[in-house]
Amino acid sequence: MSKAAAKEITSLSGLPLKAYYGPEDAEGLPAAGEAGEFPYTRGIHSTMYRGRLWTMRQFSGFATPEETNARYRYLLAQGQTGLSVAFDLPTLMGYDADDATCLGETGKCGVSVSSLEDMERLFEGIRLDEVTVSMTINSPAPVLFAMYLAVAEKQGAQWTDISGTLQNDILKEYIAQKEFIYPPRPSMRLVTDVVEYAAKYVPRFHPISVSGYHIREAGSTAAQELAFTLRDGIEYVEWAVERGLDVDEFAPRLSFFFNSHSDFFEEIAKFRAARRIWATTMRERFGAKDERSLKLKTHAQTAGCSLTWQQPMNNVARTAYQALAAVLGGTQSLHTNSLDEAYALPSEHAATIALRTQQVLAHESGIPAEVDPLGGSYYLERLTYEMEETARALMRRVDELGGMIPAIEAGFPQTEIARASYDFQREVEAGDRKIVGVNAYAEAEDEAPPLLVIDETAARRQGEKLERLRARRDGAAVERTLGALKEAARGEANTMPYLLDAVRAYATVGEICGALAEVYGRYQEKSVV
Repeated sequence: MSKAAAKEITSLSGLPLKAYYGPEDAEGLPAAGEAGEFPYTRGIHSTMYRGRLWTMRQFSGFATPEETNARYRYLLAQGQTGLSVAFDLPTLMGYDADDATCLGETGKCGVSVSSLEDMERLFEGIRLDEVTVSMTINSPAPVLFAMYLAVAEKQGAQWTDISGTLQNDILKEYIAQKEFIYPPRPSMRLVTDVVEYAAKYVPRFHPISVSGYHIREAGSTAAQELAFTLRDGIEYVEWAVERGLDVDEFAPRLSFFFNSHSDFFEEIAKFRAARRIWATTMRERFGAKDERSLKLKTHAQTAGCSLTWQQPMNNVARTAYQALAAVLGGTQSLHTNSLDEAYALPSEHAATIALRTQQVLAHESGIPAEVDPLGGSYYLERLTYEMEETARALMRRVDELGGMIPAIEAGFPQTEIARASYDFQREVEAGDRKIVGVNAYAEAEDEAPPLLVIDETAARRQGEKLERLRARRDGAAVERTLGALKEAARGEANTMPYLLDAVRAYATVGEICGALAEVYGRYQEKSVV
């Protein structure tokens, strides 16, 4: 055997791979079952995309609500079937657009939303009972959800008719993205308030999208992404059940959000393993009886961290096959990244190419005709099993530590991810892991594509709007509702009704999050790596 042939080949996550898989590799594996049947390895619907294509979303938001509204209208006109809101960093961190802390950041990485007035302008002319909207917001998620519900009211829509997704996944912030405001336990109380309120009053809305995407973008392996995401989901279920909710009252509306990375078959195996783990966990650990509680519903996004500023046209190819992996893996919703995202927020042209990638896949590839085209592959079935076993071992470790919050406080997931990220970067720098255009075939360079440039006046314009809003609103009502919110936060009442009162009075994101911080404090992470 040659030296090259003897070299061990692994998946992107480090799982050892054989050169050939046969019937013996599938012997003794858990039964995959049929699509639409427990444990849903082959998909949560019996007809999958024959019955309904995945929802096509393009993550979008920049500068002011008015400019983002124009982009939404453009994307809907191009055939996009759902909206996905990217908020800027001040909004994500619970600050107003004119806060001195946010100098230079307003409108840069997403749309600036500081008040109900901004939310009204963001969705002007877009009926919230006619389109599904996904909002990527975490610490201030209850505040933005309250604003969204208030806009629906103003449009004359019934809450029972609106659908969409609120990310609202605070645990992954402590693990990976670091956009937290309050300590973990009061933050989990706010998340549970949203779950409880949505179950009662907004039954078609997904109150949490448990997000592995950011865990993967932080450098995790596929198995770590799977394990920590599902264990986060378990933590949310435990808190809601402890609140007194019946698991089947809220679990059908939980959803997930996974990264679709570059190792094609490993990613497909990850989606299959995720469904199997979730279904068995919900049945065996929580006693869920409603079939909808057992079905893991997921949005997927192609891997932003895989995009390169070198030879950016290569990103079109990367995005296309990552999207194909997500579809073959059985996603219910998909975002495809734009070729220019290693440089800036997507331009209109690049966003259109990304959307067209999904449309070509849906209508020209023939893939949607078969429910599970790769099901039964010796290789894929074995890889699914190994992915599941690796993830379950990590999940057991979290349980041994006492749950996800103690694990986070001990630095377990953060350390695991940091090590994986370091190992990957070391492989790239040594040339053992090839990245086309970076450490392989890098001689030719593409020119930078035309970029979206955020108007430097956006922050000033947002600040001026806030100043006018504060001058004309009922200041006494704002103070009264913020005071009531703080009292509710100190007690045990669900905070959502008090948040709704505050946003209806046009209290701002910064004022509301600041009021909650007075009660809960602001969290400072300790070094754990």
